[in-house]
Amino acid sequence: MAKLLNSKQTTLRDRVVVSGVGVHSGKPVEMILHPADRNSGITFLRVDREKGTEFEIKGSFSSVIDTRLCTVVGHPDKGMVATIEHLMAALVGYGVDNVLVEIDADEVPVMDGSSRAYIDAIDQVGLKELSAPRRYIRVLKPVRVQNGDSVGELLPYNGTRFDVTIDFDCETIGVQHFDEEMTPDIFKKEVSLARTFGFVSDVERLWAAGYALGSSLENSVVIGDDQKIVNPDGLRYEDEFVRHKTLDAVGDLALAGAPLLAHYRSYKGGHKLNFNMLEALFSDDSNWEWVEASVPSRNSARVAPSHETGAIQVAMGPETN
Repeated sequence: MAKLLNSKQTTLRDRVVVSGVGVHSGKPVEMILHPADRNSGITFLRVDREKGTEFEIKGSFSSVIDTRLCTVVGHPDKGMVATIEHLMAALVGYGVDNVLVEIDADEVPVMDGSSRAYIDAIDQVGLKELSAPRRYIRVLKPVRVQNGDSVGELLPYNGTRFDVTIDFDCETIGVQHFDEEMTPDIFKKEVSLARTFGFVSDVERLWAAGYALGSSLENSVVIGDDQKIVNPDGLRYEDEFVRHKTLDAVGDLALAGAPLLAHYRSYKGGHKLNFNMLEALFSDDSNWEWVEASVPSRNSARVAPSHETGAIQVAMGPETN
């Protein structure tokens, strides 16, 4: 497993290439994850090799231009990168603060429909710490969003916790609940393998509209008209559906720009709700504050005031595996 540092920012030790197809376009994609400097965050570099052009898109909620089928970032007059949520979940869920994502298509490769291929890519090259403390966004008071029967809340919490409930009128899914402290280890073992899912009727409708052209049983859990799972190998987790919705939430909230110190609760949520939560959080400066990790002299985890700035510093333990 990659070395994860609670106190200092990280990046990749080397570049790593991930290739696949876009779930909606069905077209081949090559993506290169590059190491990046401290405080640079996650940035997409959209490259058009035929035209010889390129432009950058910040991995931020302010870059989001669509959330209907997936999370899409981009510029209205330049272009976009779609379906970023599984990659964003892998990076932030696994403790990568800074990376440049070079990509030669309009969509991140779907791989097997989960985040696991990206986790494997990170493990392939490993992480290195940078000479800057990790920054967090601390939620200071409850923030709530409701879209019809979808409800989300960000609550103050000294950690990062995801509490996700889904409710489908389908006997195979029904009501499922997942609630965990989202550490890198928990993300890898309990969330990263959960695949995207859908219904045969929905897939056929999307195909007719020119979407989901790369969708298959190799990258999606598909539920048939009889409400049974079509995939011959079945599920990876008994409650894989809610775990994938949690994976999506981790990826969407990664667009905050730094790890959140918060308890995120969602009911019947999706990409739109997750995006609206970030809009609501940052709409009022009194909702949040920056905090910075500091390296203690002993193995400890505490919260200590910064006498220089009046801010709060989160003092974490030393390097762990």
